[in-house]
Amino acid sequence: QVQLVESGGGLVQAGGSLRLSCAASGLTSQFFTLGWFRQAPGKEREFVAAISGSGGMTYSSDSVKSRFTISRDNAKNTVYLQMNSLKLEDTAVYYCAARRGSSTSISTYEYDYWGQGTQVTVSS
Repeated sequence: QVQLVESGGGLVQAGGSLRLSCAASGLTSQFFTLGWFRQAPGKEREFVAAISGSGGMTYSSDSVKSRFTISRDNAKNTVYLQMNSLKLEDTAVYYCAARRGSSTSISTYEYDYWGQGTQVTVSS
């Protein structure tokens, strides 16, 4: 049974930093692309960043590209999202997701497994 468990969310002031972690179990992580998505109240879930199984390929949305960094440690079956220079509009529930294969898809429909999410709140 595949499980994805996010951690590291919380309340932070604008301009601050947070690092999210997602621990995966029940899958061989090198064969899965791992991604981060987020959903703000009243909005659709949107792509944030993804990383291929080997970690050799990453892709991030334009809104976070210069501020967020995705990485993974396959030995720990964990993916990270380092978030710097946080803005009020980054406030959302952040979800970890996994999909078979090496393509760093931005579509929620192409991900097979999802975590429960972790809340990130950025205050002024």
